[in-house]
Amino acid sequence: MILAVAWSRLMNLRRDRAAFVLAFVLPVAFFSIFAGIFAGSGRSTTRKVDLVVVDEDQSPGSQRFVAGLQAEAGLSVALKPSDKNAEEHPAGPLYTAATAEQAVRRGDVAVALVIPKGFGERPLAFGPGKERIALRLLSDSSDPIAPQIVFGLVQKVAMTAMPASLARTGMDEVDRWSGGLTPEQKERMETMLGALDRESAPTRANPAATPSGEKSGGLGGGIVAVDVRDIVGEKKRNPTVTFYAAGLGVMFLLFSATGAGGALIEEAESGTLDRILATRVSMTRLLLGKLVYLAGVGIVQLLLMFTWGALLFGIELFTPQHFPGFLIMTVATAIAASTFGLMLASVCRSRMQLVAVANLSILVMSALGGSLYPRFLMPAGMQKFGLVTINAWALDGFQKIFWRDEPLWTLWPQVLVLTGLGVLFFLIARRVARRWEFA
Repeated sequence: MILAVAWSRLMNLRRDRAAFVLAFVLPVAFFSIFAGIFAGSGRSTTRKVDLVVVDEDQSPGSQRFVAGLQAEAGLSVALKPSDKNAEEHPAGPLYTAATAEQAVRRGDVAVALVIPKGFGERPLAFGPGKERIALRLLSDSSDPIAPQIVFGLVQKVAMTAMPASLARTGMDEVDRWSGGLTPEQKERMETMLGALDRESAPTRANPAATPSGEKSGGLGGGIVAVDVRDIVGEKKRNPTVTFYAAGLGVMFLLFSATGAGGALIEEAESGTLDRILATRVSMTRLLLGKLVYLAGVGIVQLLLMFTWGALLFGIELFTPQHFPGFLIMTVATAIAASTFGLMLASVCRSRMQLVAVANLSILVMSALGGSLYPRFLMPAGMQKFGLVTINAWALDGFQKIFWRDEPLWTLWPQVLVLTGLGVLFFLIARRVARRWEFA
């Protein structure tokens, strides 16, 4: 009897597609996504950090240091904008301090490293209070991990790529605390360090960069001094709240749109749809009416969430710089999400089937698109794959508004894609809904 009861429940689960998907398909899909994020698709547990390097010093020591950074497995170093597509643009101007800062502001990279003049003369020091030239690390504080990774790898590369400087610094400390080396000892050490310099000469060419003449004298906590400055987000209040307001707002907008779009299935099952179509209302007008309703509700949802965030958590919403862009992105996102809900409602045959398909598709899109986990922390391949989702384009647009303070015209790629997806989803919904017209 016990086995018979268990068998009957198993058969019910097999026939209930919604429960089957939620029990078996959705967990496997989520596991695959997050395993790919954290395990680097089985290749590495640490993502490569894109780093722009500007060598204003152009000394043998700084060139050895840059070559060490280029050889570091955890970094993807670019000395000029064309480094990422060198096959198409093999030559081009090198980054300067100004263009590297612009790259960080645009979001091309999260970190840029500027090696100022004089760095090669005394790059290393043990302990604080030593005179040395500090590297300048320009960062985008929306990615709090990349600057920490670069800082640590800079210390590592300084010890492995500049052994002579490390040994010379150690010799100075021995000379300081041991009562002084004899002239013969110093001469012998300089001879050995000179040979070490020649052996560790850089193996990769590093053309001369355009110097900017700017210096920085701050001290860091390692053997190499590093001044870290946030180029983007240094004056923002609660930027993380803004990010998650957009991410969760888009995700729940998709859920509410698909849930409300399911009313179309209920109308078809109850016969209400037949009576509506028997009047002068065509299927196209009916779908457009539902689209206006769903988009209106979505706009109110996002406005309510961001207003609540502005009142309680300091989101900078009601400013002339942010509010117009927020409205543009809200309308575009609401249209895309509403038409997505209508498309699923038209494709699915029952409310339970809609629940299963909607939960699976929305949660997967939210994971890939950055609503649940920031895309900039994902491997490069998953970041590109995430662009197939509504979430990714919506979050990119909101980030341009609230994080980078970019002008309205820069939103055209996100608005164009979201609007195009809305048109595509609506056409699919209209085409599939023909089955109700001729039923």
